[in-house]
Amino acid sequence: MSAKNKTVALCGNPNVGKSTVFNALTGLKQHTGNWAGKTVELSFGNFTHEGVEYELVDLPGIYSYSARSHEQEIARDFITSGEADCVVVVCDATALERNLHIVLRTLEICGNVIVALNMIDEAEKKNINIDIKCLERMLDAPVTLMSARDNRGISELKCAIKESLSDRRQVRTKNESLSISRVYDRAREICKSCITKAENGKKEHSERADILLTNKYSGVLVMLLGLGAILFLTIFGANYPSQILSSLLLGLEKHIASFLVLLHFPRWLTDMLTQGGYRVLAYVVSVMLPPMAIFFPLFTILEDLGYLPRVAFNLDGCFRCCSSCGKQALTMCMGLGCNAVGVTGCRIIDSKRERLIAILTNSLIPCNGRFPTLITVITMFLTVSAGGFVSSLLSAGVLMLFIVLAVLMTFLLSKLLSKTVLKGTASSFTLELPPYRRPQFKKIIVRSVIDRTLKVLSRAVCVSFPAGMFLWIMGNVEAFGSTLFAHATRFLNPFAQLLGLDGVILLAFILALPANEIVMPIIIMGYLSVGSISEVPDILMLKELLLQNGWNILTAISIILFSLFHWPCSTTLLTIKKETGSVWWTALSAILPTLLGVTLCLVLNSIF
Repeated sequence: MSAKNKTVALCGNPNVGKSTVFNALTGLKQHTGNWAGKTVELSFGNFTHEGVEYELVDLPGIYSYSARSHEQEIARDFITSGEADCVVVVCDATALERNLHIVLRTLEICGNVIVALNMIDEAEKKNINIDIKCLERMLDAPVTLMSARDNRGISELKCAIKESLSDRRQVRTKNESLSISRVYDRAREICKSCITKAENGKKEHSERADILLTNKYSGVLVMLLGLGAILFLTIFGANYPSQILSSLLLGLEKHIASFLVLLHFPRWLTDMLTQGGYRVLAYVVSVMLPPMAIFFPLFTILEDLGYLPRVAFNLDGCFRCCSSCGKQALTMCMGLGCNAVGVTGCRIIDSKRERLIAILTNSLIPCNGRFPTLITVITMFLTVSAGGFVSSLLSAGVLMLFIVLAVLMTFLLSKLLSKTVLKGTASSFTLELPPYRRPQFKKIIVRSVIDRTLKVLSRAVCVSFPAGMFLWIMGNVEAFGSTLFAHATRFLNPFAQLLGLDGVILLAFILALPANEIVMPIIIMGYLSVGSISEVPDILMLKELLLQNGWNILTAISIILFSLFHWPCSTTLLTIKKETGSVWWTALSAILPTLLGVTLCLVLNSIF
C-alpha cells in the first residue's frame, strides 16, 4: 500500500453488491493480487474525491470473521492488521437483519466503520422503509443509502469516507465483544426499531420463481434444460466464427514462413516454428476462443441473475449423501468452461477436506477444450450429420447426456474419496439465495471476457506453441526407419486396443496434455502420416477416413468416455499444484479420472 494514500477496505456478506460498489467507486481502475502471501486474490483500486486520493481494497465476501475458511481469515487479518484507515461494510438493504451480524462484528474490531446500505431501490420496491437516523444512533456509525448499479449514493459514500477520515472526526473506541446469540438478538432489536415494511399480501417475484427453480423435481428439470440451451448456443454459435478465425490465422502461416526464410532461418527451424508451433497455436485459438466468448458470458449472466446459488441448493442433498458440500456444484459449473477456473473456484468451500474433494473431482466435468472432440465424434457416429441447426441441436442433446454421466461419476468418486483418503462427514454450510437481479452487462463483459476468457486463453497460448514444436519433432524426426510418432503409436497400440481405441488415439490424448483442443487434429495427422497437425475440411470425408482406420460406434463411445475421464490438462494440473501446494494431491487428481476412464472403457469393450 502507498503510504501517502488513505486505505479504505470494503467488506460484507456475499451477494450484497460489494463488487458493484467497488467498480462504481474506482471506475474499473483496478487490479488484483494477493495480500500477505495469501492465495486468495484481492481487488485493489483507487479513486479521488475533492483532491484526495484513496486506495480501495475489496475483501472476500464472508458471513463471519471466525477463521473457518481462507476467505474469512483474509478478511479478518486485513481488518485487524490496521492497514485500513476506514472500513465500509456493504449491506443488502432488503436483508438488513442478516447483514447486521457482520456489521456488529466489524464494529467490535475496527473503530472507523461506515455502513453502506446498497440496493435501496429494491428495498423501496418491496415497501421496506429504513429510519437512517435511528440506525446511525443504534450502531453509533454513519450510514449511507445507495444503489451502486445506478451510481446512486456513490458521491454520498465518498463524502462519508472523507468525513470519517477527517482530523475533525473523533474515532470511537472498539465495542465490547458480544456472544453469537447476543449478536443476533441485537440485530433483531435494531431492525425492529429501524425498519418498517408495508405488506401487500402478495408473494414476491423471487418467491414465485423459487417455487419453480428450487423444487426438487422442477428445479432439476430447469437445470437440465438450461444446460442444454447453453450447450446448444455454444455449439451452434461458435461454428461459423471458428471457421473464419481458423482461415485468418492459418492464412498467415505462409507469410510468417516467408519472413523467417528472409531472415535466413534454416528450413527445419522454419517448419518447426510455423507448421509446428504456430499451426497448433492458431488451431487452439480458433477452436477455443469462439466457444469461450459465448459460454463465459452466458455463465456470467446466470451468475449475475442469482441463479447459480439455486443450482448449489438443488444439488446439496446429492453432495451431502457423498459427504461433500453443495458449493461443489458451483465449481462444477465453472469447470464446464475451464477446469482450471473450477479448481480456483473451490476456494469458496470452507472445509479443507471438502475443498480437496471438489478439486480432485473437478476434471471429471468436461471443459470447453474437450468439446471439439466430443462434438465431432457425437455428430459423426451418434447423431445425424445434418449440418446447421438440426445437427447442433442433436449434438447438444447427446452431449448433455454425457455431461449428466460425468456429474454422476463426480458423485460416485466424491463418495469414494470421503470413505477412503478423505474420510469425514459433510459439514454444514451457509448458502444465501440472493434476490434475482437484472444483469449488469458492463460487469458481465469485464468478468467474462477479461477475467475469464482472455485469462484462460492466455494460459492455453503459453503451452500450445511449445507443444506444437514438440509434436512436429515427433512427426518429422526419424529413427530406425520410422518417425518417433509412428514408434510411439505401435508401442501404445496393444494396450489402446483393450480400451477400444488404437495407438494413434491414445498418443493423441497424451500429446494433447497442454491443450485438449488438438486431440482430433493429432488423430488426423497420425492417420494421414503427415508431419504436422491437419484438418479434413468436410465432416463426411473425416468420417470416411476414420472408418478406413477401423472406427465404429464402439470406438466412438470409447473415445467419448476416455475424453470425459482422463488426466486434466497441464494448466489445470499447475493450478491444482498451486491451490493444494502438494505434488501428491496433484498426481492423484490425474490418476483418479484416468483410472475411471480406463475402467469404463475396459468394461465396455469386454462386454461388447
